[in-house]
Amino acid sequence: MSKTLIRGAKVLGGEPQDVLIDGETIAEIGTGLSAEGAQVVEAGGKILLPGLVDLHTHLREPGREDSETVLTGTKAAAVGGFTAVHAMANTFPVADTAGVVEQVWRLGKESGYCDVQPIGAVTVGLEGKKLAELGAMHESAAGVRVFSDDGKCVDDAVIMRRALEYVKAFDGVVAQHAQEPRLTEGAQMNEGIVSAELGLGGWPAVAEESIIARDVLLAAHVGSRVHICHLSTAGSVEIVRWAKSKGWNVTAEVTPHHLLLTDELVRSYNPVYKVNPPLRTEADVLALREALADGTIDCVATDHAPHPHEDKDCEWGAAAMGMVGLETALSVVQHTMVDSGLLDWAGVADRMSFRPAHIGRLEGHGRPVSVGEPANLTLLDSAYRGEVDPAGFASRSRNTPYEGRELPGRVTHTFLRGRATVVDGKLA
Repeated sequence: MSKTLIRGAKVLGGEPQDVLIDGETIAEIGTGLSAEGAQVVEAGGKILLPGLVDLHTHLREPGREDSETVLTGTKAAAVGGFTAVHAMANTFPVADTAGVVEQVWRLGKESGYCDVQPIGAVTVGLEGKKLAELGAMHESAAGVRVFSDDGKCVDDAVIMRRALEYVKAFDGVVAQHAQEPRLTEGAQMNEGIVSAELGLGGWPAVAEESIIARDVLLAAHVGSRVHICHLSTAGSVEIVRWAKSKGWNVTAEVTPHHLLLTDELVRSYNPVYKVNPPLRTEADVLALREALADGTIDCVATDHAPHPHEDKDCEWGAAAMGMVGLETALSVVQHTMVDSGLLDWAGVADRMSFRPAHIGRLEGHGRPVSVGEPANLTLLDSAYRGEVDPAGFASRSRNTPYEGRELPGRVTHTFLRGRATVVDGKLA
């Protein structure tokens, strides 16, 4: 079994320590460690975190391999410091059967760059009319615990209630894309001053908030778990905060781009800023940061949504919605949350590893950096500053809103069960 000695790393931002990896587990933590025959990584005060876990990734395979595959997506994840991702169900065919989720799970095993946990569709074909094979997907080799029609909202209250009741039997969770479809017909961006000035169809905050309000009430009624995908408004924060104050089993995520970018960027008409839910106001951004800091929002999830060049290099109205995010997520979180003093590195580990792994009930991930634990680890050079260059991305797509923007932090090493998937910032 191979050994790796990480020397002088700040574990969760603490004092420099040595961490010895033996095989797949952490064998020793201390100072002045030595190990004969071990590969030595000179960390030099870099930040050592548990491997990051993403609850919301679009890997596009099967069906849209022109924009991403499980292999290219997991490579991008590893470069971003992730050791596990949850793959959304809006593929072609939709991941609404045991067969499709098992295919995605096996492709993840073959890739070897990070673990892939498929998310099953809530309804057949994401059509919102009939429950998908939730039990069969859970019982499959993929062991699905998270179900979502992401990209579409489960807008029928009866279907949503039935899904919540069904997954309760095996401690599953329904992850809701909160978007009342009747309120967002023809919507192109956040409804507000900017949409009015640009003459673009507005996407009101209440379209998100009304679904969240309904679903936290439904989850409380049936005693089940609901997770809110890509929460984006200050009002949504207040509803989730209220639900949690009641002791209800509600969790929520925020994307890196909603922590940083605002609807003012849409004035450029650059479709790279077109996303679902849309970029909101500065007031919303500040509310989201505060909510992530105080724990109202449980975790950061990328909503990595790759698209081929032709789907974004067009006029705004015809452009696809979505942004790639795996390779820049930790940098954006450092910029918005750590460098601003809202979170420390232990808080980042909580929001980007511990909590998302717990919500997804993902074993072996989101574990403490402690002796005997799986060696799923991320080493970050937090002092690094550099411009984002999508030409160097491992993802097959390049639709990043950060091109040319200077961001802090660079993942230098990622370890998946003791094996380096990224070394010196490059894929191993």
